Amino acid sequence: MFRKLFLAAGVISTVAVLATGAANADADENKDYRTFYQGGKVDYGKIADSYSADLVLYLAGNQFMVMDELIKDFLKKHPKIKNVYVETIPPGQIMKGQILKQGKINGQNTAQNPDVFASVNLGHLKNLKKKGIMDKFKIYTHNKLELMVAAGNPKGIKGAKDLGRDDLVQSHPNPLTEGIFKFYGSEMLKDMGLYEKITAGKQCKSCWAIEGKTWFTQRHHRETPDRIEKGEADVGIVWTTEVIEAKKQGRKIDGVAIPEPLNKASKVGYAIGVLKTGRNQSNAMHYVGYLKTKKAQEIYGKYGFVSASEKELNYKPIP
Repeated sequence: MFRKLFLAAGVISTVAVLATGAANADADENKDYRTFYQGGKVDYGKIADSYSADLVLYLAGNQFMVMDELIKDFLKKHPKIKNVYVETIPPGQIMKGQILKQGKINGQNTAQNPDVFASVNLGHLKNLKKKGIMDKFKIYTHNKLELMVAAGNPKGIKGAKDLGRDDLVQSHPNPLTEGIFKFYGSEMLKDMGLYEKITAGKQCKSCWAIEGKTWFTQRHHRETPDRIEKGEADVGIVWTTEVIEAKKQGRKIDGVAIPEPLNKASKVGYAIGVLKTGRNQSNAMHYVGYLKTKKAQEIYGKYGFVSASEKELNYKPIP
């Protein structure tokens, strides 16, 4: 009888742990979908707001840490805009799976016509130009690649070339939807002659590129620090801003700088534009214009981003 009760308790405990884990995963994912209101209120995971908010922004996920301060400041300066829906996930996923075709978030349809779309690569905006739904853009900030490692750097990783070591388990952004790797991380590995060794040329996400050695994430800005803290990975390619944010949050990680030109600082420009199909054209232009202000640039700089030049901040035709 005791054994049966013990086993039953174990099953219940396991189910509870799994349920809690699933709930935590859902809660974590919902942080990528936020609705900001006048007065400072923020809702999480209200996907339907993508159809009704006064301004809808689909933005490259690696700037998630900036949004709370940035959008609240923007709303203060534009009191007639009552709420802003912000999505911060991989830009390739947004373009391919939500703008160019109907996508779902947590089982719910999400609007295909955000007012504003931003990516870490101008190529995404050029594709939207070909589709006839965007014609102008600006570069509004810059970033660079860095390596994320466990606190204290127990593996003694000195730089990007150490990614060729055989004793490291790696966690990198996926090459399908995460622009950081598709456009920049993969190029860095190729520059060093390490691309095939580290990836085996595999194209997938949430998968082992090389079993037990190189993991490709779904959303690296959440997965890579988690995997490193849990001892499931030793190192991962991230943005410098993500190392800064993780350390601010007290995460048990450190960063290893990558020198130029390997860090791609000269190439990484965040491009943004207004979609012709969006519901809120005027509000969208207010937001794109706001990014040029001293305050907006200061906020991005506070989180480790590099300011765009005056010329880059001018709104102009997509080439």
